[in-house]
Amino acid sequence: MRLTCMFSFILLFGAVGLVVFIHLQDPEEIVHQQTPGIKYNMGFQQPKKDCVSSNNQDRRLRKNTVDRAATVKQSNSLEPSESVPTKLQSTDRRQSSIMFAMKDQQKGEETNSIKLHKRRRRFIIKKSPILISMNSSILNLPTLKYEDRNNSKWKSLYEIQGERKRIMRETCSKYKSNSRRIITPYHVSRIFVEDKYRVLYCEVPKAGCSNWKRVLMVLNGLASSTKDIQHNTVHYGNYLKRLDGFDHKGIYHRLSTYTKMLFIREPFEKLVSAFRDKFEHPNNYYHPVFGKAIIARYRVNATKEALRTGSGVKFKEFIQYLLDVHRPVGMDIHWDHVNRLCSPCLIDYDFVGKFESMEEDANFFLHLIGAPQNLTFPKFKDRHSDEERTTTKITQQYFAQLSPSQRQQSYDFYYMDYLMFNYSKPFEDLY
Repeated sequence: MRLTCMFSFILLFGAVGLVVFIHLQDPEEIVHQQTPGIKYNMGFQQPKKDCVSSNNQDRRLRKNTVDRAATVKQSNSLEPSESVPTKLQSTDRRQSSIMFAMKDQQKGEETNSIKLHKRRRRFIIKKSPILISMNSSILNLPTLKYEDRNNSKWKSLYEIQGERKRIMRETCSKYKSNSRRIITPYHVSRIFVEDKYRVLYCEVPKAGCSNWKRVLMVLNGLASSTKDIQHNTVHYGNYLKRLDGFDHKGIYHRLSTYTKMLFIREPFEKLVSAFRDKFEHPNNYYHPVFGKAIIARYRVNATKEALRTGSGVKFKEFIQYLLDVHRPVGMDIHWDHVNRLCSPCLIDYDFVGKFESMEEDANFFLHLIGAPQNLTFPKFKDRHSDEERTTTKITQQYFAQLSPSQRQQSYDFYYMDYLMFNYSKPFEDLY
C-alpha cells in the first residue's frame, strides 16, 4: 500500500510540473522549436572588416544579427539550362518556396502578449526569420549565350562550373541533414553588392579579395581602371555596399535575382599566405592583438621584448594557436573556414572560382555577366609586391616545420573546405 501511494504521488507531482512548464513557456519560443531549421554552429566568428579585423565591429555585427533576421530566398540569377524539362523546373520552384515563421501563433493570445513578452529569453530574435527550402539549383546551371555554345573554351569552363557546384551541393546534402535553412544578416555580412551588373561577391581573404573589390568598383563606375585604386581605398574607403546593410526586402530581392559568386583557395596555401602577410611583416594590429597572446601562451622562455611587441611569431606557434580549442585570442577571417565565411550550404552560389585558375575563372565570370570587354581581372600583387607569392612549394616548406600529428590536425581543421571544393590532400601521409 505504501509503495502504491508513493508511486501515485510521483505521477501526480510530474503531471503538475508539466502543466506549470507549459503554462510558463513562451508561445513564440514554441513556434521556433517546432519550426524545422538548421542548427548552424557559427562558433566564434571573424570580425567584420574588409580583409582585416576589428573586435568592436564584430560586437556590432553580433548585435545587428540579434536585432534583425534576414528574409531571403535562394535561386540562380542566370538563365536555367534549356535541357531541363519545364515540369522539372516548376517542381524545383515549388520545392524552394518560402515558409514563413509566424510571429504570433493566435490572435486570441494578444491580450496576454505583454506578460509573455517579459518572460522571453534575452537573446531571442526580435524579427521572425524566413525558412527557405534547400536549393535544388544544381539542375539550373548558368546557360551559355547562344554565340558561345560552339566556343570550346567557354564550353569547357561552363562544364567545370557545373562539376564544382555538383560537388559542393552533394557535400552539403551529406553533411547538412536538414533540408530547410534560416539565413540571418550574419550569414551575408561578408557579401558585397554591385547593383549595376547585379553581382553579389562573398569575400574570402587571401583569395584575390582586394582585386575583386577593385573590379566591383570599376563595374559600379567608381573608377575607370583597377590600377587607379589604392589598397587603402579598397579596404577603408567604404565605397562598396554590404548585403547585410539592406533591409529584409533588399536582401531577399538580391539573393533571389543577382549573380552570386565566391572565389576560394587551397586551404593550406591560403593559411600560409595569411601567416606571411600578418606575422612576417610589420603590422600594428595582428602583432599586438594576436602575436602577444600567441607568444605568451606557446613560447617557452619568451623575451620581454617579444611579449611586449608580439613580433616574431613562429609558424609552429601559430599552428598551436589555431588548433587550440581554448585559444588565448579568437578566430580571424584570414584563417577561418570558407564554409563559415560564405555559408555555401545556405546560400546557393551561381559561380565558384578558384585562386589557382584565377585569371581564367575571373574573366569567364566577367564574360557571363556582360562586363565591358576592356575590363579584365588585374594580375598585380596587392601588397609586398617584391615578395614571391605563396605557392605550393612555399606552403610545403612551412608545413615541413610541423610534426605529422600537427599536419593531420591542420588538415582535419580544414577538412570541410577540402571536401566541399574538391582539393586533394596536400601531403601523402594524411588520412
